[in-house]
Amino acid sequence: MAGQIEAAAEKLRAYLRELKPGARALLIGELERGLLHGTSPVGAELVLSELRRSLREGQSQAARFGDPARLFFQPLEPFLVDDVPDHKHRGRIARSALEPLWHWVGNTLIPAETKAYVAQVEHALMAGDTESAAAQAGDFQDLVAVRIAQMLEGSDDKERRRLNVQLGSSRALDDVKSLRGILACRVGLATIGAQLPGHITVLTGAVLDSVKAQLDAPATAKSDLFLYSLVLVMSKLAAPWQLLRLATKAAQSDTAKRIAETPYSVVVQIVLEEVDRRVRELAADLKSGRGIAVSALLKEVHDAMRGLRSELDLPSESPWGKQLSTLRAEVSRILTAEIELMPGRVRRLVRPRPAKEIVQGSKLDPDEVTETEALIGFVATCRNYASELAINEVTQRTFGELQQFLESGTRTLLESLRGSTAGERIFRQSQVDAAVRFCAKVFSPEYASTLAKAAGIASHDHERKVATRA
Repeated sequence: MAGQIEAAAEKLRAYLRELKPGARALLIGELERGLLHGTSPVGAELVLSELRRSLREGQSQAARFGDPARLFFQPLEPFLVDDVPDHKHRGRIARSALEPLWHWVGNTLIPAETKAYVAQVEHALMAGDTESAAAQAGDFQDLVAVRIAQMLEGSDDKERRRLNVQLGSSRALDDVKSLRGILACRVGLATIGAQLPGHITVLTGAVLDSVKAQLDAPATAKSDLFLYSLVLVMSKLAAPWQLLRLATKAAQSDTAKRIAETPYSVVVQIVLEEVDRRVRELAADLKSGRGIAVSALLKEVHDAMRGLRSELDLPSESPWGKQLSTLRAEVSRILTAEIELMPGRVRRLVRPRPAKEIVQGSKLDPDEVTETEALIGFVATCRNYASELAINEVTQRTFGELQQFLESGTRTLLESLRGSTAGERIFRQSQVDAAVRFCAKVFSPEYASTLAKAAGIASHDHERKVATRA
């Protein structure tokens, strides 16, 4: 079952990578709209996550592995995160660390064995013998896990510093330990994964009881398998913060003190690290200007922070409480900076301009208009989450400024269009068209429709005047 799920996920990734940019944008828009309104289909979060990842891969030099490396890393898929290697992810590995790890295994850890493994797998796949290739990969995974364990037993500070240089990360030792742990536990993880639902929308009731029973089994609870099983469960959750419910159920309490006394205390740290990753992902997407489903990502961050506060009793002075407060302050800082940019961008595009500033036949940059429209939509979404994310004041003030500017400015734009010369008309029409799109986001589609009709009348009046003069 686990293999079938992973195969289906890989097909989904391949399909999304092949979509044209326009189709991808439409899909993102529809899925994001459904998530924000609570009408999204099952698995929409997974699809949006893969879309964000595929777009980032298109912007970066993503590693392209051959079949032997892909087979070797296959058990790691549920534990990979799209982040830089230097950030801490308990029980997980940054996807960008795979290429350095593969080179380290093949060049330093077991070079002769790696060369033989690659040759054997390629030969098996050329003959169409996928079972043999999978068996070769399993044997090689066992060998790598054993050799890493041996290496770690005899390593010292000098060896660890060398490892950091070889893998290009300050967390190289953690990545190597995670690689060993996942490979060593892969059979147990596959067994647990096969018993879990493919996608868990809500972790409550019988599903929660079943998952906890599996995690409490002796073979799981007293080994590295416990940590990786928790991460595996989180990878199947529609809302990763729901993993906290395992901790509160184990402690029979939502207090930090009681939870800290159970093996499930690690759950809180896993979730906090996941929220931290999403916050940095949100900051990067906003900075890039790509607008990759940022509203849906913002909702995930908001829901996770609200979940942490509602599921757990975290005193503000406790270590976990301080981490949550730091994350909340960081989100507020990121969003405030972005929100405060919005009125200026709108003014720059649709402020009424004197004729001397308009180049004949020019018009607004369509990409800039689209980006600004997306930013307005994003700020509108921020209003829904303003209280939890500590941005109430800035969103209210900014939206008030924008409403006032558009209400007064659009009338001037219409008059400018009505009285424009032939050389100005294209530019002024592009300003009016942009204002219509912005008003749909700020006020309503009905308001924008009325404005568009008024613009049509103004354009008709202009054409009639030109015809009369002719």
